[in-house]
Amino acid sequence: SKETPMSSNRTTIVQLREMDAGQVSRLPVDQLALLADDIATLKADAKRLGDKLANALHARFGDQAAVARRMEGKDTGRVRLLVDGFEIVADLPKRTEWEQARLAEAVATLRGWGEDPADYVAIEMSVPESRYGAWPPRIRALFEPARTASAGRPSYTLNRKDAL
Repeated sequence: SKETPMSSNRTTIVQLREMDAGQVSRLPVDQLALLADDIATLKADAKRLGDKLANALHARFGDQAAVARRMEGKDTGRVRLLVDGFEIVADLPKRTEWEQARLAEAVATLRGWGEDPADYVAIEMSVPESRYGAWPPRIRALFEPARTASAGRPSYTLNRKDAL
């Protein structure tokens, strides 16, 4: 069989599937960069295909699901449809957003009434790392026992640079 220039020394996704991380780590950097490009293309393609299928399923079953929800007296949530021997689970999740400033006012009002806001709302405090880094040492020392810092998942971007 005649090899094309692209296939001669190029590690393919098929080959990558059969390799362990150690083997992959020993590949030349140009091969790692090509594989990273291939994987980015696969991810983008998978997202496009997933979106297309989701849109098709909604076009096919959305009206039936809406009718079923109305019959159950709800606007959102999960309903089950029986179609051609398949149970189709149609889920329309409820998305709720809360305006933070107004929530804070409501919590203050609850406190004013003598109620414990924790009985009604989950309150999670956070500290932006950029603010923490700018605090004076005395303030940082006060908060330090509540802070745990750890590294996230490492990532690498391989950009080909033209030879100088």
